[in-house]
Amino acid sequence: MGLISVQAIATPPKTEAPLTPVAQAPPSQQTSQITLNGRVFTLPWSQWQTAGMIRIGVSDAALVQLFGAQLLNTSTVTNQPIDWFASATLPLSTRLAAPVRYLDITNLAQQLGWQIQSQGNTLQISTPSAKVLGIRQGQQLNGERLIIDLDRPAPYQVDPQSQELIITLDARTDPALVQSFKAKPGKQIKSLRIETIADRTILRIGIPIALRPRISTLSNPNRIVLDIRPDYLVDRDILWAPGLRWRQRYLTSGTAQFPVVWLEANPRQPGLRLRPILPNPATVPSIAPLIQTARQSQASAAINGGFFNRKNQLPLGAIRRNGEWLSSPILNRGVFAWNDQGEVRVDRLTLQETIVTSTGQQLLLTALNSGYAQPGVARYTSAWGSAYATLSQNEVLLTVQNNLVTERRFGAAPGSLFSIPSNGYLLVIRSNSAIATSLSIGTSLQLESTTSPSDLNLYPNIVGAGPLLIQNGQIVLDAKAEQFSAAFIQELAARSAIGQTADGTILMVTAHNRIGGKGATLAEMAQIMSRLGAVNALNLDGGSSTTLYLGGQILDRPSRSSARVYNGIGVFLQPNP
Repeated sequence: MGLISVQAIATPPKTEAPLTPVAQAPPSQQTSQITLNGRVFTLPWSQWQTAGMIRIGVSDAALVQLFGAQLLNTSTVTNQPIDWFASATLPLSTRLAAPVRYLDITNLAQQLGWQIQSQGNTLQISTPSAKVLGIRQGQQLNGERLIIDLDRPAPYQVDPQSQELIITLDARTDPALVQSFKAKPGKQIKSLRIETIADRTILRIGIPIALRPRISTLSNPNRIVLDIRPDYLVDRDILWAPGLRWRQRYLTSGTAQFPVVWLEANPRQPGLRLRPILPNPATVPSIAPLIQTARQSQASAAINGGFFNRKNQLPLGAIRRNGEWLSSPILNRGVFAWNDQGEVRVDRLTLQETIVTSTGQQLLLTALNSGYAQPGVARYTSAWGSAYATLSQNEVLLTVQNNLVTERRFGAAPGSLFSIPSNGYLLVIRSNSAIATSLSIGTSLQLESTTSPSDLNLYPNIVGAGPLLIQNGQIVLDAKAEQFSAAFIQELAARSAIGQTADGTILMVTAHNRIGGKGATLAEMAQIMSRLGAVNALNLDGGSSTTLYLGGQILDRPSRSSARVYNGIGVFLQPNP
């Protein structure tokens, strides 16, 4: 997980401090500040009372990112076992306050001698001083190992960068140990440097860009163990909330093994809803990292969605939310459609809009709110934003208000801005000036809209991407039929997909580089979805866009490596307007 940026502040004194309640605990849906041994992190925490006792909880992301705790498998939503120097012998109680889940650390803090104090929106945590006793390198069958010996349990933070892994320990190291340590460069651990800052130790470990660490802790003696190996993924099966489960393990397709991380969502679970999410609800053209979009939209979980033009940040596929088309499908490509009754449909989709004039003239439109520019007439509404920037040369723009053509304008060069009326839309005419001539100012227009297949119009929420992977239990992959390029079809890449099992469970799935190689083909992704029980499945945008989010953190990759994306599919655990 990516380390949240920090700001140094004065270290609080190591004296007994009472657990001081704030007048009102910060709203659970908002991030707040946590101070850990003098450093400030922006992560959620909460405070509440149970049986007259004050309880303190931190989010999953806070416990994992700040302390290095590992969440262990559980089938009980009210308790979350963790692994942290084998000191948490009992599971932590959970408190779901969507979109965040809080883990009650009150008893854990008392057990480990942490000092906790709340001041306004800041939770101050001070842990006992710790010391690094030794650092050792070793070989393993599948990789290399680094062992850090400590005199007592200590928080640590992991920051994976492009070809370097930075481990920050809340523990001091004697200068003599640093000077005497001799790194042993190997195949996986290319380099190792030790730095000390006050009571912290920083290890900079050079590792290949394709590798990630498998980290565990031990007690008696206290140790942090880092294994750098190709098979880094640890099996997970965590019932995170009612109707929402986090799972991960290696899955085989042919002879290849892929690290697969996925969420299982029950769309019939009361209070659980799926919605398309966008970085900026007020304007369609916008991209952002999924973690930012998910947090902003108050989604508890999310996966990246459809395709877009990375250069101009414009959508290239269907988006329908709560019955409103935000962007039309293109090229008869695959979509994932659903409603709040748990019904799902996966198919190829075409949206056909037609303008009918008062004289009976019919004009077929090419697209709605789309970055896919082609000759003909496209329509742009206020869902696109307050203005439209021309996508090609010599576009003719007709303003339509209250079903009447009210204005004709010309955009000679790409990028020219034109306002979009709130009580109508723009018709953008490309490479066909004769159409503009026939639609004079004052012409009355009526809009007709149909979908093919027609029943897809009954689904209020739709996300388009493609190609289709599985339909009605059969693999139906045909990327050429959806007009994907040969380069796209042949690419080995990280993949995202969404599907549904026979019992209605929705699968949100990511797969990354195979052990010892590159990512999955489309055919391999179809096989992975089939292995997970999908009877319907759609490929989503992949590569650097592939991202899976849950409870404030990215599950499947270092957060800093996630690209900005145009949209996603969010899971909401409370009614979403």
